[in-house]
Amino acid sequence: MIAFHAVDAYEFSNDSERQAFNGNQDEQTRERHMITYALTVSRSQMSAWIFLLAGLLIISTTALGNEIDGEQRLSVTTQNTRVQRDDGIPGEISQDEFSPLLVSGKRVKSERGSLRSKLNMQTSQSPNIDFWFYSADVVLFNDHDRDGFYHGIDLLFDADTYFAFAEVYAVVYLSLDGGPWNEYAATENFTIFGTTSDDEYVIVTELLAGYVTGSYDILIELFDVYDDSYLAYIGPDDTSELAFLPLEDADRDVAAVPEVIVVNRGGGGALGWLFILALGLTALRRFRV
Repeated sequence: MIAFHAVDAYEFSNDSERQAFNGNQDEQTRERHMITYALTVSRSQMSAWIFLLAGLLIISTTALGNEIDGEQRLSVTTQNTRVQRDDGIPGEISQDEFSPLLVSGKRVKSERGSLRSKLNMQTSQSPNIDFWFYSADVVLFNDHDRDGFYHGIDLLFDADTYFAFAEVYAVVYLSLDGGPWNEYAATENFTIFGTTSDDEYVIVTELLAGYVTGSYDILIELFDVYDDSYLAYIGPDDTSELAFLPLEDADRDVAAVPEVIVVNRGGGGALGWLFILALGLTALRRFRV
């Protein structure tokens, strides 16, 4: 006798049930495909936005870098002793052009002193103990756009020596946000007399181009006229007068043009109020009806 065992299986009672099941399966498959497609599109859009934002960031960073690193620095400097300026004697005027502003790297003192040392091996990069700066003072001027950043520097300093007199010259540098020193002015030869304050020197500079808006420090270096030897320096570590100076060039210090609003004070204003009143009365009548 042959025995038959029942086996569990999914069976359709008729063709309509089979079609209904297949239809449900197709609908679920379509839904899964739609969900997968939607997720793919969403991820693609998100990726596109990320790439777009990254591209804009790169472009803006490159533009800022070009603005800082690619623009020649221009300035106008007037210099003389304080006594001469107080007496109304005009100083020497120079228009200077320098390489683009350096903003990254080490802040090293005596860049010009290093160059002179290579030209003259007897020149020392260490300050001479027979020379020093007694004081330095800064007054900023010219803030046309009233944003708190100036493009004019009025620098006064007093250098002293143990000798009766000495012929010297000074080189002045600017540093943006603690970056490298950038020369922005150099004096003519002048004489200092012992420790008197009558030999104070004045350097007045207007920054015309190439100086981005920011916080700057000033460094002054003193050199001997005879052999260009490095004599003394004074900087932000020695006096707060030379630290954290809010500066920008004249191209960025442009006063905003005030917006002019024209107000019509003629008869049209009265007619306008009458028209608005008429509209209000009309709306009130309609509401009552």
